[in-house]
Amino acid sequence: MRHDDRFLRAVTWPKAGAMTKTLNIGVIGAGIGGLSVASLLARDGHKVSVFDQFDRPRPLGSGLVIQPVGQAVLDELSLLDDALALGTKITSMSGHEADHGRLVLNVSYAPRFGLAIHRASLFNLLLKLARKSDVTLIPEHAATDIRDGIISFGHGKDSTQFDLVIDASGANSGLSQIKAKSLPYGAIWGTVPWPDTTRLPGTELRQCYRQANRMMGVLPIGQVPGRKGPQAAIFWSMPTGALDRWPSANLSAWKAEASGLWPEFQPFLETITAPAQMTPASYSHGTLRKPYSERLAIIGDSAHRASPQLGQGANMALLDTLALRQALRQSDVAEALRHYAMARRWHIRIYQAMSWAFTPQYQSDSAFLPALRDRVIFPFSQMQPIPKLLTRLVCGDMLPPLGSLTER
Repeated sequence: MRHDDRFLRAVTWPKAGAMTKTLNIGVIGAGIGGLSVASLLARDGHKVSVFDQFDRPRPLGSGLVIQPVGQAVLDELSLLDDALALGTKITSMSGHEADHGRLVLNVSYAPRFGLAIHRASLFNLLLKLARKSDVTLIPEHAATDIRDGIISFGHGKDSTQFDLVIDASGANSGLSQIKAKSLPYGAIWGTVPWPDTTRLPGTELRQCYRQANRMMGVLPIGQVPGRKGPQAAIFWSMPTGALDRWPSANLSAWKAEASGLWPEFQPFLETITAPAQMTPASYSHGTLRKPYSERLAIIGDSAHRASPQLGQGANMALLDTLALRQALRQSDVAEALRHYAMARRWHIRIYQAMSWAFTPQYQSDSAFLPALRDRVIFPFSQMQPIPKLLTRLVCGDMLPPLGSLTER
């Protein structure tokens, strides 16, 4: 394989010939997970239709980091080289405390890297591939129910019966039975030009914190469709209750506060002239115990949701698609769904638990947790072999991402 990564080299891909029969598959949601699984399954010879609620498929969100495990899936889709050309290689993540300037986060990817990329750039690659893979894209179809392989779209409209339906409709899925708990902090996100005047390195995710009630960050994301030159994703944490008030926020006061806490943040704010340029995002935490039922697989945020603190959301969705594809190559639908869930179970549980533990240290009203983070956890994290474990945690392979499926 082209991509020099330990996880890719360790995976033995099952042969397509192990597939029992050609399936008629319906995918709900044309996001990263939906388009990825559709292309993988169409390339295996299945007939795949993707239903999306919008009038045309389009991306939502700003920048994200594709970790090495997610890069493995992009490589399997033959999209990694194109994604690398559009995005930026991230070699480390660091964060400091605003009042005293102390370093309180320091994680290196070496010898690997994260791929920072705008969602629109990745989405365009996936959409182009889906069309090339003969996936049928059906817009303006908002699913309201799934029963026995039949998708209902309201107003008496139903699909034909599919051999398999995949819910990839994301965190706002109205179909998943997930019971997710809303998190008390969200964030506003924006995409801005990478300023020539900044002293920040273009190969790091940089963050600044004041206790845990203020957090801001800068992520270099490379090229963005419709924009000239290299771009950055910036974010600012805030209580969920304040997100609704953001459209009427005092922009000058916010920019002054952010620049005062972190002067290096100021050049990235120069092109922000209206609150609408920063998009509010809220988060929730929860996991389906059983991400499947008869003729139905649930993947991505429809199956498991968490804070973006560990940067694993899109990667988890990509890994779900690969696990489901490999399970279908080895068994009939009923057995494959069980194998898919078992393969992903422990990897998801561990990362959900880590996210639940880490998030309040960076996004909460607690005064104790950030003090513990700065004075105990961070110094401990710099003692060997902890840095190596943190690297594997961030890269996504602290546990085998596909469980027993990687051993076949």
